[in-house]
Order: sequence, then C-alpha cells, then structure tokens
Amino acid sequence: MPADLHCHTRLSDGSLGIEDLIILAKNIGIGTIAITDHDSLAATVRGKIIGERHEVNVIPGVEISAFDYESKKKVHLLSYLNEYPDRLEGLCRKNSLERRKAGQMMVIKAAQRFPITPEFVLKCAAGSTNIYKQHIMHALMEGGFTTEIFGDLFYELFDEKNPENISVSPKYPDAFDVLRAIHEAGGIAVLAHPGFYDNFDVLPSLIEKGLDGVEVWHPENSEQQADELIRIADENGLLMTGGSDFHGMYGAHKGTLGAFTTPDDNLNELIGYKSKKKRLLKKSSQSIQSKKA
Repeated sequence: MPADLHCHTRLSDGSLGIEDLIILAKNIGIGTIAITDHDSLAATVRGKIIGERHEVNVIPGVEISAFDYESKKKVHLLSYLNEYPDRLEGLCRKNSLERRKAGQMMVIKAAQRFPITPEFVLKCAAGSTNIYKQHIMHALMEGGFTTEIFGDLFYELFDEKNPENISVSPKYPDAFDVLRAIHEAGGIAVLAHPGFYDNFDVLPSLIEKGLDGVEVWHPENSEQQADELIRIADENGLLMTGGSDFHGMYGAHKGTLGAFTTPDDNLNELIGYKSKKKRLLKKSSQSIQSKKA
C-alpha cells in the first residue's frame, strides 16, 4: 500500500487534526503515513495510538528547521523512528521559540497594514504550537482581504524579494548540529525537499557527516531533480523517501494526501535500516576482533 512519509497536522502548519489526517489516509487507501510536524514531537504518541485504532501505520517523525551558514540557505531535516525522542525536545523547543518570536513580529506588521488584531490571528492558529504565515493569511481571508492562502497577497507580504515584505526569518541552528542531534536521538536523518531550498550544494557535506537519506519524491522536486537524487542516493547508499508534504488547506501546492509516496521497497529499507546498520556494525566489530586474535 502507498506510504506518504511527509504530512503535517494542526500542531504545526497543517489544517487537519491528527485523527482527521489518519482517517483521510485510511479512506484514500494509504496504509502508512509519517506525521512530520515542524519542530514538534507532540504527535508521536497520539499518532501511533490513533493510527492503530484506524488500522493505519503511523511512523513517528519530525521536520526540524536548520540553516547552512556556508550556502546561506534554509535546510529542513526529517527525523524518523527516533529511539530517544526526548533528546530532540530541547532543540525543538528552541526552534519553536525562535519561530514564535518571528510569528509575533509578522502579526504586528500585518496588523499595521490591515484592520486585524493579534487575537484574531491567534484564533486561526488555535491548536498549533506556533503562529505560521498560513494563520496570518487565514485571518486575512476571514476579514475578506483575500480569497486564498497562497495567492498574490501571500507573495506580496512574505516574498523576501519584495522590499515591502513583512517576513521575519527565525534564527535556526546549524544544519550539521541538527544532523548530529538526530543521530544522538537514535533517529534516521533524511534531507527534506532538496529542490525546494536548492540544497544540492550542501548535500555532499551532509552525506560526509552521515546523512541517512534524501526525500526524492516530493511536489517541489522536479523530475530532473528526482532523477539526480536517485543517482546520488544509489552512489552513496542513501535511503530514498517520498511524501506529499500534506498541509490540507494550508498547502502551498495543489495535491491530495498520497499524491507523492514512498515505494514499498524503499519503505521496507527505511523500517529495517537501523537493524541493518547494527548487524553491519556487529559484523565489522567481530572482524576486527578476529584479526586481533
């Protein structure tokens, strides 16, 4: 059955609650999803329990925001199957605080241009761990200033190329520090949507530092980029994943849950990845001991 390994809920910048997302997956015929909210592990336990109730396999995950200070680009790392998720809590909390400060500043700037109040935006953000651009746009929709989340007004307000934008970028940790933190938490680190942030230049360094996989099948990766990522993954022994980056009505691209998925073979590789690494490590250790003897 199809596996969509990149989904967001209302806990971050999605529009659906955890159970609504899982029921939607079941009704569409998607057997496996991963809930990967931004800098939030809040869905880890609830997602698994609700998934079992509805017979949908929910893989625990999180999408952690980072920055590559050499290329000056944002980097998002997906962390799957964390053995010690509590070890990522501090990092997620710091990122959440940075995002909250940026969100509050954008709300103030939006309120200076439009007759909306911070309370109005907070109402639209109810249930989320933070204030996202989509919540500001939702408030502007409710006020009748636009008819869509991602329309001309969104790009007027948040496109950093526009000198009059109100966008505020949080200060995120170094991507390599995040990669290390994921591994310390016993997680599998996958570079999210390399085509979206044009992260191909930072990819070799991430691979050198132990990156486990790349998100190949994603709405923001072109066919040519997906082919290039498959080549890179094959050459470097990386896992390959896919997902729709589903946000419900808050999504920047058109497409349903399951529009982009992870093939069965690749899903099985992800699930068995840590066990395989442990076997290889044990075999290597035995070989070294044998040579010493």
